Amino acid sequence: MTLRPLTPADHGRVIDLNNAAYPAVPNVDAAELAELVAHTSLALVAVAGHAVVGFLLAVDPGAQYESENYRFFESRGVPSLYIDRIVIDDEFRGGGVGRALYTAVFERAKQDGRAEVTCEVNLQPPNPQSLAFHERMGFRRIGQQDTKGGAYTVALLAAPVS
Repeated sequence: MTLRPLTPADHGRVIDLNNAAYPAVPNVDAAELAELVAHTSLALVAVAGHAVVGFLLAVDPGAQYESENYRFFESRGVPSLYIDRIVIDDEFRGGGVGRALYTAVFERAKQDGRAEVTCEVNLQPPNPQSLAFHERMGFRRIGQQDTKGGAYTVALLAAPVS
């Protein structure tokens, strides 16, 4: 497995992976993905053989990104690299893809002088596998909020960059 920058040629596969992971992440169409990628400072895909088997999108501080969760982290005033979403193909979960993508995020955050890496994980609807993964990766809960008009409740997580 290798990591590389996400390209427009990957968008179809990324949309398929993303929407297969609903409700862990919101569904997107081509226009929504393009807009989301435009806000990112780090957009990576994991490739096994010739297939994209996972992706990660992260946003730097100061972006004009209206995500409720991103805005929570921005309001804290702690320079962080915010992971908007990560999705791994079901067949590749537990095989180190997520860890590899997160390692790349922490390396980038360290290079850029960020204090933390931040993200959120659904509490409602529940996503216990993701919560356990983030705990293993050193994340701690710093808050909780309802989003999407109360349709979701998320744990707001942060991990120090060392």
